[in-house]
Amino acid sequence: MPSAGSDWKYEVAVPPEAQLGEGPRWDAATGTLLWVDILGQRVHRYDPATGVDAAWATPDLVSLALPRRRGGSVVVGLPDGLYLLDDLDGVPLVPLEADVIGNRTNDGACDAHGRLWVGTMALDERSPSAALYKVEADRRAIRVLAGTTISNGLGWSPDGARFYFIDSPTRRVDVFACDPETGALGERRPLATVDVDGAVPDGMAVDAEGCLWVALHGGWGLNRYSAEGELLTTVRLPVANVTSCCFGGPELRDLYVTTRRESLSDAELAQQPLAGALLRLDPGVAGLPTYAFAG
Repeated sequence: MPSAGSDWKYEVAVPPEAQLGEGPRWDAATGTLLWVDILGQRVHRYDPATGVDAAWATPDLVSLALPRRRGGSVVVGLPDGLYLLDDLDGVPLVPLEADVIGNRTNDGACDAHGRLWVGTMALDERSPSAALYKVEADRRAIRVLAGTTISNGLGWSPDGARFYFIDSPTRRVDVFACDPETGALGERRPLATVDVDGAVPDGMAVDAEGCLWVALHGGWGLNRYSAEGELLTTVRLPVANVTSCCFGGPELRDLYVTTRRESLSDAELAQQPLAGALLRLDPGVAGLPTYAFAG
């Protein structure tokens, strides 16, 4: 594994076309990677076996795309809740904060029991008006955390007894004790603080060793932390705004990384021609699976 601070080898899985690539999630049933372009209003499905990246337009900003157990469908996050990809103009599968002006859904992930955890965010990226929800298999949305600003990276320890959460403006990764059977959370405490100038933590993935891979928006890469919060490895990439990551591939030994192109000047784009690309890295360790929504 490369040493801390070194440049990592990477492959360009999908060329730099996304305005705001986010939310990569591996769909083991199809052997493909789901990901979204939030501002480009597209849901993507990348097939590494063929190199084909299919895309579907959405009627509004799209924050997440996750596999669903029922019928092999896909759950999509639009500003007012969760929808099925093949029914984006219909009634939401799970309404979320439809009456809260100035908020939208953001990052989401499923635990091993198929509960879908999804956060909202304030569009002004400053107001603590957002929250984190746990959506049960019966599609009940339970608010488990209030007063957040930009709910982002979500993950669990390999045994499910710890839940990790990022509210990006805090520049922290926080940890909760978690009951794997019920999803009940214990006390919240800081685990790690990102002290990279100009960077905030964004999306996150957990590997099979229980370590956390945290995307650094504005930080030119990712950090890998131990379960105790110790910085183990710094991954340097040729894109400033790294947004999220996910383990994929047949043995979950590929690390897929999404990036952001929007908001960069012409000069910055000349310096970062791969901004907006989907990258693939060899992290030297296997990851945890993406679980499908049970609802």
